[in-house]
Amino acid sequence: MVYSPRERILAAIQLEVLDRIPADYWGTEEVTEILCRHLGCQSYLEMYDRLGIDGIIGVAPPYIGPRLPDLGPAAYADEWGMCYKRQVHPSGGIYWEQYHYPLAEAETVEELDAYAWPQAEWYDYEALASKCAQYPDRAVKVGYSALFYYHNKLRGLEQSLMDPLLRPDFTHHLLRRLADTFYTYHARCFEATRGLVQITEVTDDFGSQTGLLISPAIFRTFYKPHLQRAIDLAKAFDLLVFHHDDGAIRPLIPELIDMGIDVLNPIQWRCPGMDPAELKDSFGDQICFHGGIDNQEVMPFGSPADVRAEVTDKLETLGRDGRGYIVAPCHNLQPNTPVENILTLYYTAQELGRIQ
Repeated sequence: MVYSPRERILAAIQLEVLDRIPADYWGTEEVTEILCRHLGCQSYLEMYDRLGIDGIIGVAPPYIGPRLPDLGPAAYADEWGMCYKRQVHPSGGIYWEQYHYPLAEAETVEELDAYAWPQAEWYDYEALASKCAQYPDRAVKVGYSALFYYHNKLRGLEQSLMDPLLRPDFTHHLLRRLADTFYTYHARCFEATRGLVQITEVTDDFGSQTGLLISPAIFRTFYKPHLQRAIDLAKAFDLLVFHHDDGAIRPLIPELIDMGIDVLNPIQWRCPGMDPAELKDSFGDQICFHGGIDNQEVMPFGSPADVRAEVTDKLETLGRDGRGYIVAPCHNLQPNTPVENILTLYYTAQELGRIQ
């Protein structure tokens, strides 16, 4: 059977054996431009076809809400009141770093209620159908529910980590307001794209390089009920749930699977507890793994031979039974990654990922 990119991605997520292990792409805008220029491609989709990348394409409704403040060419504010400034990395990448956290100074529930939470009517959901129609043979994703991450972005990382311990009632109220905002927005997105999209993200960043950022008890008390509600909403629309969670998150994986996630990304195997073979042994019959290709060391600093060995290893561990794995870098490929290494990643995946 010959699979389309969409069919291949969906079959992998649903743990079916197929013709080859599918591939996905995460990279900065600069890397995408470099690859397209190198390959002579006019678009990133043409680049996907050249490299055998099946891909998961994200769509979102355009913002049509109140006019946002003009902070000049080197900064911007979003509809949450979060402000970002332009930073140029020595490697050549341009990044937008958050510098204003709109609820950082809040101390009372009344201040939370007075905050201008984004409203559902601030987005053009009718535009989603035409966006989805641009990708008839690709897996399409809509939505991004990330409760802990947005708690960080509203309050600042240090403050958000202290909130559950120092201000439990305040934190419960903040998370309820945040979760309700996400829920209403995503319900409108899912209704507008019923039958047009297959995947959504209920995602977060609970892990660091060495362990969890919060205890499992804090996760269960403050965040888990709201994440479960978001997952249940996705399932009500027959959507597959993609969960991104950087770092050493091994203690939470069984609970996340029980909650209903279908895809776990990024599998940062250099972190404690994230050994690919062990994860496949423990959860390979329950979940699809996405990522696994190290871009902390191998992709930017290794040789093409190192990259080939890395891809081979992940195909032989995470993809060893021919199902439940999507080859991809652990996070966005950065501008300091040699083009030869990126090409090696995808050419190796095409060559060795075929199922006999």
